[in-house]
Amino acid sequence: MNMLSAIATPVLSMILLAVATASAQSLAGMEIPAITVRSNLVMVPALVKTKAGEIVFSLNADDFVLTDDGVPQSLQLESDTDSQPLALAVIVQTGGQGASHLHDYRDLEAVLDAIIGNVPHRVAVVSFDSMPHLEQDFIADTDAAAKTITNLHEGDPGAAILDALNFGINLLSKQPPAYRRAVVLFSETIDIGSQTSFENAIRAVDDTNTSIYSFGFSSTKSALKHQTSELPRPGGSPYSDEPYSPGGCMSHDPDADPDAHGKRSVQALDCASDLLPPLRLARMMYIAAKDGLARNVPESVAQLTGGEYFTFKDANTLNRHLVAISHDVPNYYVLSFRPQLPHSGFHALKLSLKDRPELLLRARNAYWVEAETANNK
Repeated sequence: MNMLSAIATPVLSMILLAVATASAQSLAGMEIPAITVRSNLVMVPALVKTKAGEIVFSLNADDFVLTDDGVPQSLQLESDTDSQPLALAVIVQTGGQGASHLHDYRDLEAVLDAIIGNVPHRVAVVSFDSMPHLEQDFIADTDAAAKTITNLHEGDPGAAILDALNFGINLLSKQPPAYRRAVVLFSETIDIGSQTSFENAIRAVDDTNTSIYSFGFSSTKSALKHQTSELPRPGGSPYSDEPYSPGGCMSHDPDADPDAHGKRSVQALDCASDLLPPLRLARMMYIAAKDGLARNVPESVAQLTGGEYFTFKDANTLNRHLVAISHDVPNYYVLSFRPQLPHSGFHALKLSLKDRPELLLRARNAYWVEAETANNK
């Protein structure tokens, strides 16, 4: 190694470390919601079935492999989670296309009881059109909550799904820590009118251990056309082994990094992501999550949290799917881990099974670490 290389190597390492630190902070610096993770224990709910749809009960922690931003983690299997108390927020769209489905939510008493199971519980009901409305604060009376849902009235033309989710998750965050948290969401696929950005929606969904079970009906063609026009153009940053165009990833050329939208902090994150594999994986997953929310909100939030997503057209298909959910909810494996030295911001999770290709696995695929939590490690 010559003298120039000996000097350049540590300098380059220091630059990369500085870029990585600034990059992680740029993701964590997004504004809103008031939710903050106070514990560094991350829960990863997982549902395992055979290809014939039968639930698999016989696995243990050693049968799973989990990576956090590509880094393997040590897993624990939480025991008796189905006996823990449950806080459930039922979020129902009454505006826009949701008005035509209000009659589908009648007579939900029995199926809500089945989803909750025989555990202490609290249920809240939130409706939304162009804004969320608290129809029923948390109560233990499931029948009363179901009656509230039955008596919901048609709202305005809005469909602010992200605002409603943000509102409901904030309600859940105030429930006792011993309670499991879950959302049942009934909505169309495309958000119309939310003030909550995609970035802040991802942050709200992923920085609490909340599972979301979603039931979606089709948005109007005009809504789909409008939302498609706002999606990021294909390609974006080149997240591949191909180098950036001349000038490098931090070029002042506004077309050098389309995902940055002219923001140097975002461009710095993209540069670090291309250079540093863990950040690169988190960034790619983050962009995929944003695209998912733009294309289908209920499906995307279910995937992010390890819940389930169903489409429905009428009360019959909805009730069939709700019964399926009631069978699945008590049978999730709940795995947990404590990330070592977690960076603040978005983390990509990947859970897989060891040598069990015949089984199908559904699990949470992301979580969020607030800067305060990361700094307290």
